[in-house]
Amino acid sequence: MASEHPAIRSFRDDLHRRGGSGDVVILPDSVHTAALAAAALGCEIGAIANSLVFDVDGSPVLILTSGAHRVDTAKVAERIGVDALTRATPDFVKQHTGQVIGGVSPIDHPAPVPTWIDSWLRNHEVVWAAAGHPAAVFSSTFEELVTMTGAREIEVA
Repeated sequence: MASEHPAIRSFRDDLHRRGGSGDVVILPDSVHTAALAAAALGCEIGAIANSLVFDVDGSPVLILTSGAHRVDTAKVAERIGVDALTRATPDFVKQHTGQVIGGVSPIDHPAPVPTWIDSWLRNHEVVWAAAGHPAAVFSSTFEELVTMTGAREIEVA
């Protein structure tokens, strides 16, 4: 698609390279929360996979969490064996993912980012995650996300 944003094109190319089967959907600009995305897609908020980047002593960690949960950073840090998870700055996120906050996808990063996935996402036949741009999402399954990202399952709440 010639008019497609370069970040979405890059994401789409990586999705296909990794064998992803999901559809990329462009949402209205006004959809900037998991609740609004769920309403626009006609799904439960829990089926939205938020990609949250944390800073662990200068290294990125990606937590794919259900839109129904808030990450308990102390519990997750303990579960993944680090001292602390610090919310990453916009510059840190862009540096390590190549994407902006609000559009961070589970894939298509300049280098692999250690990834964990909220076990709650297993409850949904279809999961929706950002597609490299704040206005784009794609459909997937829990299993496909694990396969494409190498994510380890974890309870985040």
